Amino acid sequence: MLIDTHTHIYAEQFDIDRTEAIQRAINNGINLLLLPAIDKSTQNSLLDCVTKFPKNCLPMIGLHPTSVKENYREELDFVKNEIKNNKYYGIGETGLDYYWDKTFLKEQEIALREQIELAIEYSLPIVLHSRKSLNELFNILKDYKKTSLTGVFHCFPGNVIEAKKAIDFGFFIGIGGVVTYKNSDMAEVVKNISLNNIILETDSPYLTPVPYRGKRNESAYIKDIAEAIAIIKNVSLLEVADITTKNAKQLFKIN
Repeated sequence: MLIDTHTHIYAEQFDIDRTEAIQRAINNGINLLLLPAIDKSTQNSLLDCVTKFPKNCLPMIGLHPTSVKENYREELDFVKNEIKNNKYYGIGETGLDYYWDKTFLKEQEIALREQIELAIEYSLPIVLHSRKSLNELFNILKDYKKTSLTGVFHCFPGNVIEAKKAIDFGFFIGIGGVVTYKNSDMAEVVKNISLNNIILETDSPYLTPVPYRGKRNESAYIKDIAEAIAIIKNVSLLEVADITTKNAKQLFKIN
């Protein structure tokens, strides 16, 4: 069994064949799909997946850093209300994005810190997005080093030293399709950290692994990511599946 710990299968890219895409994943042995949130505009679609596939699709709630705009306070209130009244498996995805738009950097940090506080309050893992912002993220996490905070660096963007630093903060390293790319540093990261610190993710519909690169990504391709890791680590696919599944279940408190 494999778990896709990060898929946006509720996104508009799947509007034509969402049910089929989820079923393809299940047929490929990917029985659990964790759905990170973006903002309230997509939450109904996310929860619709959960309603249709309650044993396979597990919801998260959060505010993505690129969705932090003038109305971020309203978005955070939505997150707080949802988490108070419904079952969620994680907070996120949240984090810092210094790549797309730097208009709301201060608000991104405020939103991140408030979601970290929620993760601690509700004993939930946090899913961190980092783009051109890893050092800034580490500096914020220093303030929570002595708390119960845990989570995953989704689509980990750093090198081996930075990966070990993230692990030292009590976080897992999320490895996706980038590990299959020829010029990626991710193979080096995977080679130098323990499987006990890795969880698998697609980030579908984005970051499609080889040999499907250039097409829409989907959860069924998590097996290709696992196979790439097995080759890099010189272990069996079964071992990668067993350990990363155990890690994901532990992090997201899945029975």
